[in-house]
Amino acid sequence: MKRRTLLTGGTAFAALAATGLGWQLARPQHSMAAEGDFEITLTDAEWRERLSDDQFAVLRQENTERAFTSPLDTEKRKGTFACAGCDLPLYSSETKYDSGTGWPSFYQPLPDAIGTKADNSLFGTRTEVHCRRCGGHLGHVFDDGPPPTGKRYCMNGLAMVFHADAG
Repeated sequence: MKRRTLLTGGTAFAALAATGLGWQLARPQHSMAAEGDFEITLTDAEWRERLSDDQFAVLRQENTERAFTSPLDTEKRKGTFACAGCDLPLYSSETKYDSGTGWPSFYQPLPDAIGTKADNSLFGTRTEVHCRRCGGHLGHVFDDGPPPTGKRYCMNGLAMVFHADAG
């Protein structure tokens, strides 16, 4: 019976983490502002003035939005996805695809747009993706994407803004 309780509890925690509800419990609540040297550095107070509370939680505290909540997941127009913190162009709509995960996904970033680092915070090591200009947390990259790169850049919609092409 103890084994069944353990399995049930573990499954429930995994389900909460996967939906983003349990994510804040599992993530350290620290600010990216003190980490790394970036072209744009602001205090937490300055970031809070610039961003919504939800954007601040994702970009500056490395939280994750709930799956299937971002309008950018279903954005199909031609254009560019840029950092919500500093407006650096990150991804072209040409590299966006429907991964079925509930988050905007891309197989390739724009040149010199992102940085990465190891993320050991949840169930092993993943590769975190951040804006190379302001250090804002964007999401994670995985090795299960489509050709030609085989990568899936799984991004938080709250971390980005979309700029449609003119015309």
